[in-house]
Amino acid sequence: MISVNKEQLAYSQAVIGGNKVTRRTYGFDEVALVPGKVTLDLDLCDTTFMLGRYKFDFPIIASAMDSVVSPQTASLINKVGGLGVLNLQGIYTRYENYEDVVKKIIEVSQDSFVPLMQKIYQEPIKHELVEKRINEIKSTGAICAVSATPNVAYEFGEIAQRSGADIFVVQSTVVSIEHKSQNKANCFYLKDFISKMSMPVIVGNCVTAEVALEHMKSGASAILVGIGPGAACTSRGVLGIGVPMATAIADCAFARDEYFSNTGRYVHVIADGGMSVGGDICKAIACGADAVMIGSPLAKAKEAPGQGFHWGMATPSPVLPRGTRIQVGSIGTLREILLGPATYDDGSQNLVGALKTSMSTLGASNIKEMQQVEVIIAPAIQSEGKLLQRAQKLGMGK
Repeated sequence: MISVNKEQLAYSQAVIGGNKVTRRTYGFDEVALVPGKVTLDLDLCDTTFMLGRYKFDFPIIASAMDSVVSPQTASLINKVGGLGVLNLQGIYTRYENYEDVVKKIIEVSQDSFVPLMQKIYQEPIKHELVEKRINEIKSTGAICAVSATPNVAYEFGEIAQRSGADIFVVQSTVVSIEHKSQNKANCFYLKDFISKMSMPVIVGNCVTAEVALEHMKSGASAILVGIGPGAACTSRGVLGIGVPMATAIADCAFARDEYFSNTGRYVHVIADGGMSVGGDICKAIACGADAVMIGSPLAKAKEAPGQGFHWGMATPSPVLPRGTRIQVGSIGTLREILLGPATYDDGSQNLVGALKTSMSTLGASNIKEMQQVEVIIAPAIQSEGKLLQRAQKLGMGK
């Protein structure tokens, strides 16, 4: 039986009060990457990423958020070499003319935003629109990835499979391997669901080695790591849950390596959220991620459906909203944000170029080698020597 022993994770434990055992964890702003003896030409750095039988030019996935991925942008992202995930429970499967809905979302006042979102998402999801949106993506020749929460995964998984989707994502703030409910219709068994799917299934989110390992045992092709770090997410404030990303990624990557060592089956770790610039993506991979999922950096694209605005996936909750709307602006095309050339100096554009340049400087010729570079705890890395940038709100001080 494969298991993760916490002693193997070399936790640095501490105690709060009399007997509450805790540990120190780290976010992206508290770590840095250390160059070694070798550097490489950029053309020697391979950023390709495989998921099942699908190959992508770079390991960046666009989040299943209505302000980021529409059927049109899903196609555009795939054309430049990446992957975009369409939310099957968003506005695109509730409304035929979703452009009018987006207009309402971006024009409403901040005080009226949450009530409006709750009203908008009360509109029922239409099966015919689920099929139509998948067909719109597939008709362009793009790889079609779609997502749904566990409570409707069986329902939409069947439709997605029938409609020709290529990748399915089971995603919620936290996904367990088994969800119990007094209402038997709401019960969800991850292993059973994956066994019924003929396509790669990505599962998330989680933040610990133990849960990551259970998802891997259930047959997931990849797991999403991260709870609450997204720019428009408020789960950490509302629920008090989460683990800083550098630690969460490293823990789940440890589980991946243990699982692979014991079974020979490799399950990808995808860091989800908390990355706003190229350096964050580089750190995520160095901490052990095989790929990253990002929302707000791509919401800044001129083609993004949010038109300069970005909102969290759990905002429309009728009981406990856990997201907000933020203004991110439009800084360039999807191609410029992903592949450059960059006209901004803060790392918000040419994300793939930043990854390649970091790999080149660190001597990593591919993603697996990037995962092996030295990572240090460096809490001053964001502020050291940057007083004037911060004072003038330039570069790293924006």
